[in-house]
Amino acid sequence: MQQSAVPELALTHTRPIHWVATATAVAGVIALTSVVQPGSATAAQPATGTEATSAPAAMAPPGTTGVHFPLQCGPVKAVVVKKATGDLDGDGRPETVAVVHCDAAMGTPPDGVYVLTRGKDGGTARVVATLVDPKDRLTVTEFALRARAVSATLLGYSTADVPSCCPDVKTPAKWQWNGSAFVRSSPAAAHSV
Repeated sequence: MQQSAVPELALTHTRPIHWVATATAVAGVIALTSVVQPGSATAAQPATGTEATSAPAAMAPPGTTGVHFPLQCGPVKAVVVKKATGDLDGDGRPETVAVVHCDAAMGTPPDGVYVLTRGKDGGTARVVATLVDPKDRLTVTEFALRARAVSATLLGYSTADVPSCCPDVKTPAKWQWNGSAFVRSSPAAAHSV
């Protein structure tokens, strides 16, 4: 048998008092972290000679419940099928982008894509922009909001003779706020489905 080169450790057996001390220390750290919270972070310092104002409290993104969408659905109601939230215009308040269509019992109703926001006072949500009008007979797929831009794949029709069940054109689209309006760009050319 080979002898160990490491000397015997004096405290090789733990006793209940060691576990009690460890549990007390962990409980103390947890209690302290729940009481002590860091201050809010700021990205930049105010310019010299200007008064510093605190940033508005984190505002919840606008919800879609109770919003009147500019969509003519007749006897059926409008249904929000997809939504995403983010700060599209860089003002520090989140917007909501909603894909909405009529709740039709049959067929593929066209989608509308709407941007919702709240006033500075945090009031009720309202539609401020229409990115896709249902009158264009488009269906929205692969919908996302990233890096202050809305992107989607739009399924549409090459002619008015194509049945609503079977869109034959697929177009990627992207919208971005330019300071006064949402500008649409198509990353790639439309192609047949």
